[in-house]
This record gives sequence, C-alpha cells and structure tokens, in this order.
Amino acid sequence: MLSPSDKKLEKLDPFYRPSVSKQKTSAEIISEARNALRTVRTQRPFTPREDQRKLFGPASSRTPENRPPSSFSLHASCFESPDLRPVSGTRLSPLQLKPKTPTSPTTEEDPCLSLPKPPVDPAKIRRISSARARLFRAASQGVLLPDRTLLPAESKKTVKPKEIVTTGDSMVKINGIYLSESNAVDHLKSHPLQLTYDGGFSEVKEQDMFKGTTSLPSHLRSGGDQGRRHARASSCPSRSDLSRLETTASKANLQEKDTEKEADEVFWNTRIVPILHELEKEENIETVCAACTQLHHALEEGNMLGNKFKRRSILLKTLYKLVDVGSDLLSLKLAKLILALKVSRKNLLNVCKLIFTISRSEKNDSLIQNDSILESLLEVLSSEDLQTNTEAFLYCMGAIKFISGNTGFLNEMISKGAVEILMNLIKQINENTKKCGACLPNSGHLLVQVTAALRNLADSPLARREFLSIRALPDLCTVIEWYMGDKDVCTNIARIFSKLTSYHDCCAALANYSRCYALFLNLINKYQKKQDLVIRIVFILGNLTAKNNQAREQFFKEKGSIQTLLSLFQTFHELDLNSQKRVGDRDAQAKAQRQPSGVEDVLIKLTRVLANIAIHPRIGPALAAKPQVVGLLLTTLEYKSIDDCEELVINATATINNLSYYQVKNSVIHDKKLSIAESLLKLLVSNNMDGILEAVRVFGNLSQYRDICDFIVQKNVHKFMIALLDAKHQDICFSACGVLLNLTVDKDKRVILRDGGGIKKLVDCLKDFGPTDWQLACLVCKTLWNFSENITNASSCFGDEDTNTLSVLLSSFLDEELVLDGSFDQDLKNYHRLHWETEFKPVAQQLLNRIQSHHTFLEPLPIPSF
Repeated sequence: MLSPSDKKLEKLDPFYRPSVSKQKTSAEIISEARNALRTVRTQRPFTPREDQRKLFGPASSRTPENRPPSSFSLHASCFESPDLRPVSGTRLSPLQLKPKTPTSPTTEEDPCLSLPKPPVDPAKIRRISSARARLFRAASQGVLLPDRTLLPAESKKTVKPKEIVTTGDSMVKINGIYLSESNAVDHLKSHPLQLTYDGGFSEVKEQDMFKGTTSLPSHLRSGGDQGRRHARASSCPSRSDLSRLETTASKANLQEKDTEKEADEVFWNTRIVPILHELEKEENIETVCAACTQLHHALEEGNMLGNKFKRRSILLKTLYKLVDVGSDLLSLKLAKLILALKVSRKNLLNVCKLIFTISRSEKNDSLIQNDSILESLLEVLSSEDLQTNTEAFLYCMGAIKFISGNTGFLNEMISKGAVEILMNLIKQINENTKKCGACLPNSGHLLVQVTAALRNLADSPLARREFLSIRALPDLCTVIEWYMGDKDVCTNIARIFSKLTSYHDCCAALANYSRCYALFLNLINKYQKKQDLVIRIVFILGNLTAKNNQAREQFFKEKGSIQTLLSLFQTFHELDLNSQKRVGDRDAQAKAQRQPSGVEDVLIKLTRVLANIAIHPRIGPALAAKPQVVGLLLTTLEYKSIDDCEELVINATATINNLSYYQVKNSVIHDKKLSIAESLLKLLVSNNMDGILEAVRVFGNLSQYRDICDFIVQKNVHKFMIALLDAKHQDICFSACGVLLNLTVDKDKRVILRDGGGIKKLVDCLKDFGPTDWQLACLVCKTLWNFSENITNASSCFGDEDTNTLSVLLSSFLDEELVLDGSFDQDLKNYHRLHWETEFKPVAQQLLNRIQSHHTFLEPLPIPSF
C-alpha cells in the first residue's frame, strides 16, 4: 500500500502536480506539458495586405466624404511664388521719415551703391569662408581691423576686395573690367582667382592677393610691449574711443556684407547659372535629372540650401516649372531639392503631395530608395511645425507608410531613427490634444498614418528594441485613451501590440503599464461586434496573461473584466451557431482542410484568455464556480467537433482541464462532470492526437471522483487508456498512466489492469522512458504499487516475466551513479536529479522491496506421485 505520506499527498493534490514558480531553465522544456494548469498558444490574427496604396484602406471606418483624398492632380501652378508674405488685414500708415543723404562712394565701392543699411548681426550672416569667421570673432571681441589690414597668419584665406568678382544682371566686373558671363568664366580659368569648397564654406583664393596692403599698426603687432601697456592703460575707453569702435565695426560689417555678396555672385554665375540654363532646355529626362542632381550638389557646396539664400526664389520658380514634365524620377529629384530649400505653407504641402503620389506605386520604390528621399521626409517631421503643417504632415506620413510596407526599407528606416521620430510626433499630438481637451479631426487622420507605419516597423527586431528603449508603449496607450472613438487608430495600435506582445520583453513592458487593461476592456465594450479589432485585443490579453501571474491578477481586478469576456463570448458564440445553420453540413475533407472562420478565431482567442487566467490560484476557483463560464465551454464541446474547428475544441478542452484542477465546494465543474466526460468521448475516439491528449488530461483530473471512475469502466474508457500506453508518446503515456493510477485507488477496479495486457504495457513504459522521464517512471511505480496492495506472490501478481523484468529495471534505476551519469547539460542533470530523488526513488524503492520479499528465484519442486 501507499505510505501515509503518499496517501496524504494524493488526497491533497490531483495526480497533476502544480508547477513550482521559478526561473525557467532549459530542463523545464521537457516537463512543460506536464503542468496541471497549462497556458494555451494560438496564432497571431492574420492581416491581409491591402491591394492599393491609399491614405485609408478599404476597411477604414471613415466615409469618403470625411477623409482627405488619396488622388489629386498636381501642377506647377499649384505652387505659390516663393517668399510671399501673407496679406495683413490692417492698413499701415506710411512712416514720416526722410532718408539721410548717402556718403560718396569710395573707389572700391560701386558708384551705384544704395543707401547704407544697419549693420548685420554677424551670427546671422552665412559663413562663406574661414576669413569671414575670423572677422566675426574679431568684431565680437571689440578689436576690429582697418580696411585692407590683414594679419599675416590670416593672409592665406583672406580675399582681397579689389580682386573680388561682382556681378550685375548680365555683366561680370573683375578688377574694374566689365566682361560678359562667358568671358568672365574664361578669365577666371586663366587667372589665379579660384572658387573652392572647404569644410562646407566657399572660399575665394589668390596667390598674390595681399600685395600692397598696408602694414599693421604698431599697437596691434604681436610681441609689442608698448601695445600691451597701451591696452592695459586703455581698459576703460573714453566716449570718443567707443564712437570710433562703433564706426569701425559698422565699416567692418559693411565690408563683410559686400565680401559675402561678391563671393555669392561669383559662385552663382560660375556654378549655378549654367545648371539653370540646362534645366530650362528640358532636352530629355535623363539630362534634366542629371542637372537636378548637379544643382543639388552645387547648392550644398556653396552652402546655399535652406531658406536664407537671396536667390532662392529664382531657384524655386525654375524647379516648380519642371513639375509639369510628369516624370516620376524627375519629380522625386525636384521634391528632394525643393525640400532642401525649406519651403513652407502651401508649397510644403504640395511637395509632400508630390512625393505621396509617386510613392503610391510600388514600382517607384526603387527610385525612392536610390534618391534617399526617406531622409528628407523624416527631416520634415523633425524640423517643421506640426500645428502649422498638419496637412503636409499627413501626406508626408502617407508616403512614409507606403515605404514602410516594403520590407526592404525597414532596416534603413530604423537606422535613420524613424521609430523615435514617429513616436515624438505622437507625443506632440498627445500634448496638443491634452491642451485642447478634445480630439482634432486632422490629428486623427495623421495618427492613422503614423500608427500604420509603426505597425509595419514593428515586424523588425531592431524596431522592437527601439520601442522598448524609448518607452513607446505607454504613449501608444495614451493615444487609445484620447482617440477611443477612432476605430482606425485603435485598430492600428492593436496591431502594433499584437506583434510586440508576441515577444516576452515587449509583453512584460506592456503588462507593467497597469492602465492598459482598462483600456482594452473599454475597447471590447465599445467595438464588441468589430471583429478585426476585438480579435486583436483578445489576442493581446492572451499574451499578457500567458506567463505573468501579476498580469492575470491585474486583469481580473478590473471592474467587469470577466463579464466583458463572457459577453463577447456569448455574442460570437451566437454568430457561430447562426453561420453553421446557414452553411449546413460540410464534407469531412473540406472541414479538415479549412481554416477557422473569423468568428471561430475570436472564440479561439477568448478561450485562451480564460485558460490562462484560470492558472491563478484565486482566479481559477472563481471561474470554476461561474455557471456561464462552464456552460459556454461545455456548449462549445457539444456543438463543435474537432473536424469543424480543431483549435477551438482543443482550447475549450484545455480550459476545462485548468478549471477541473480546482476541487472546490461550489465548482460547477464538479456538478457538470458527467456531462463533461460524455462530451469528451467523441474527442477520445478522434484521429487527432492533440485532441486525444487534452481529453485524457481532463479525465486525469475528473477520475479523482468515484462516479467518474465508474463512468470510465462502464464506457470501457480504461481499455482505451491501456491502449494509449503503446503510443510511444511520453505525454500521452503520462496522462493515461495518471488515469489508471486514479482507477487503482479503488480496490474493485484494480483488476482492470489485466485487461489488454496492462501490466506488461506499464513495465514497457518504465523500460522505454524511465531513464529520461522520472515523473512518468514514478507514476508507473505508483500504479503498480496500488495494484499489488494485496500481493501474496510476485509471480502470481505480475507474472514471472514481468516480475523478473521489474526487479532488474528497478535495481538498475535505483543506482544513482548509473542513471544520473548521462550526457546532459547541467540544467538537465539537476532537473533529473531532483525528480529522481524526490519522486521516483521513494516509490521505486518500496516497490522493489515488496517484489523481492514476495518473490524467489528458486524453481518449485514437482509434487511426487505416490
């Protein structure tokens, strides 16, 4: 018989042992299926790819009249003239000021010089050369050089004003000589004056530039003690000194401005103008595209990109005209160049629309990749103002969404910081919404595009790390909170979460955000019949509760959580019943081959959540006591066969298994156990091994009740369990052996082990799986121990062959050095030792002692005849 301690253990626990909560190791993989309470796996809901690239797909909840268009015509006339200022509504009075008489120009200045302007702030002047940069620093320190005065160390990069080239409309002035543009170019080529590019700034150099310059004043010469003494004595300058300094600074600023203007004109006429002439010709697309690329490089070299360059309007007008050419390749190059010139308002909107239109065609993806237009689009989102350019952002994001749909772009997008940029945009929208206290329609349209792009990026492991590092998941939950009424936005975020929570680290991060559970329940209640949304929410809840006991408890504590799930279950259960009535009976082969319907898939995900949360020791008994929970599961098993929907039937059975684990007084499982056993019979005789395994597990829990044991014998289920011992499948043998163990507790039913060779099959299981599965070996020994309680002779109890085999096997398996000296890693070795010492060894030793004490290897003498 079982020892008192073993009897006590059997009374307290079902034959399935609850798993101990500890850090998972590789050894636990082989025993994961043994847990009495098991999580249920399922596939992520499938999202079909949209056939056409549009701002809003065919499943959008937005009506056509309530959403921005995806198709429109765009021409050069749509662009505004650059730098137009908005018209003011207030009439301004003219200033009553008279201009001062200009001073006479010097010999170096243009005779037609206009009225002098206030000094320009050096910080705002574009640096053309390093010489200018030094002049700014000198001016800021209050030490300014006289005109034409140069420090020796600076003479290499300083431009002699006399040699600077200036331009008019069609003539170029060089050293006082007026030349045509073409002659000016030849003249520049034959003279030392050069236009170079160094470190991002343009420089004009000449070898003998500094001949004839005036000498440095004595008080500015380096190493002069007199100059230093004078500087110390003049630390508090007089009013006249300050006046002279201001005058000198003003002259220096004017001189710097002239230098900058003249250098710009040289670069413009020698580098930019010839390219503009090429663009105006429009001979063929290849030539124009090459000219655009050349223009972009030249403007970048001359530091003329951005919105500060004076001739920017000329450039933009030329580029806008080329939009009408209608070439996608050319349009991309134009768009990239126009964005680099920092257009705003309507022009920014139109150029974003231009890129959006091109990106709608998948065949243009290679053009987009080759021109690196993605970087320009991300720059728009990073640098432009959201509130001013919401519509431009919409089409910019639309293009990014299309690009992100191509997996070839994902790594590039992530490397350029797309995840962080898009999440920063979401944070801005959240802040603006919070300030307004209401959701703005345009923000909702934009969020659809942003979340759709993030949904595509979430497929990449690199993006998942970004989501975690910038803590993006709470911000996405905040969007759901504000935009709960926008189904498109909520669906996209649900798709993001369904992808991310398929991985443990992301799942743990979302589970730690306690407000997410209430948000998900609110979404289910609001969109209960919106299948595409609720199926993802339920899938996410299944992921959150799969491995995290705290998540199970937090979800269960949310008000109305279980009732929300049951209401959803009831809704889709009725839909499934109605669909079955319409379709009628199907051919068996068609049933086996078909995928679950959308309604069935929702039920699959729902039963998974119920199975997962039932693992919690306080939630499981509460669910087992709810008639609606058990009723829905039992109804599912009754009307649904495993051929109809394999995953739904298996999930429902696994949920019943978890609930049947708890032996509580008010358990509905206890009240319905015979109905459950009856429903499981058709699953036992199916050809689906997974379904059979789940059914046997439930019988393992239910067979602790005497009336279920009677049912098993009455329906010959025990013969089926004995036959399963030949399955050569460890988990099935383990579960079947558990049922037989519970049957042998009843003395009247021990004889059933002789039916179908049960003893021999148990010994074979011990021989086949003992060294690798001490839990199964323990169950076999316990079953044989119960069977041999009233043993008088081992051979008559087990049979001679099985008795001898048992003696040899048990003696070998109890040799610690022999059985634990396997080629396992340390985790597995520790795992095997734990189960060998705590489970197998105590029972096996007692069984071996019983066999040896009731068995002799001596053959009996024949009875003599008289």
